[in-house]
Amino acid sequence: MAGTRMAAPLHALNQGHSEAAVGVLIALFALTQVFLALPAGRFSDRHGLKRPVLYGVIAASIGVGIAVIWPIFPVLCISALCTGGATGCAAIALQRHAGRAATSSTQLKKVFSWLAIGPAISNFVGPFAAGLVIDHAGYRAAFLLMALLPLGAWLFVRKAHELPPVVVPEGAAPTRAWDLWQDPMFRRLLIVNWFLSSCWDVHTFVVPVLGHERGFSASVIGTILGSFAIAAAAIRVVMPMMAAYLEEWATVSAAMVATAVLFAVYPLMPTALGMGVCSVLLGFALGSVQPMIMSMLHQITPEHRHGEAVGMRMMAINASSVGMPVLFGAAGTIVGVSGVFWAVGLMVGCGTAMAVKLKGGRTS
Repeated sequence: MAGTRMAAPLHALNQGHSEAAVGVLIALFALTQVFLALPAGRFSDRHGLKRPVLYGVIAASIGVGIAVIWPIFPVLCISALCTGGATGCAAIALQRHAGRAATSSTQLKKVFSWLAIGPAISNFVGPFAAGLVIDHAGYRAAFLLMALLPLGAWLFVRKAHELPPVVVPEGAAPTRAWDLWQDPMFRRLLIVNWFLSSCWDVHTFVVPVLGHERGFSASVIGTILGSFAIAAAAIRVVMPMMAAYLEEWATVSAAMVATAVLFAVYPLMPTALGMGVCSVLLGFALGSVQPMIMSMLHQITPEHRHGEAVGMRMMAINASSVGMPVLFGAAGTIVGVSGVFWAVGLMVGCGTAMAVKLKGGRTS
């Protein structure tokens, strides 16, 4: 998905499509996940790991494969919908499986720290490989490579040990996904996750604009964003070794405080070096959040509804990724990009109290 998300917009621009059309194309990668996340979570609760991942592999490979044959804009839109939806469904099944395989709070933190490294690596390897192939063999070859990568994932997953199905408690009343929202701890966790996910989105959106205003080159802006991604991956490598000493609520609360402070000073950095330092520190803070959120999510929801809970979290995050860039763009024209940083930083700072209340959450 990461490689296609880079190659498809570039090909659309080369075909003469407008920036607005490319923006719609990019949004489609997240749009499918908004609508498929909850059904995919329920499907994973019923069928486990392998069948959802297999369906995801088929959808992703076919979705990008048709772009090899017809690399035109409508087909690229279909590729975006297919790869985005397939990746989301497979991720839900994998996160549910990993959470069930862990047997303690410490193991949950460890397994989700390791698991979170995967997307960080993918966000580098996918675009890098696609770019190399585009430069040397063209866009069709790049789409062909992207279509083959999911098949490699299946080679690993098909050997995984499928966990026994979860037995729904006898006499349990029929449930709806939104019943989870009635649990105060789950609701609080999802809101905190949304705050921090919005920070990730605003950083990705605003830094290029801020760098352009200050006359930084594209490579410098790319380096600032790249340092953020590297820092986010690095902290996830370290966290499994520290899992026994980390409290989920404390880690998330500290990340929110650090993010609020960094968002306050980020626009005041006049040089690329200063922005780069802020980017690295922000990567450390935001990169530490997902493993803690996933660990808590599996502790506060019933085991037979883990997939549903993971799906609801993914739905909320992707809905934010679709809508937030539009909101940030509109706000930036009114208060400026620095104002967007400060407003979001203030929001996160005020939300820290909610993260502190996650202390002592019940376990399923």
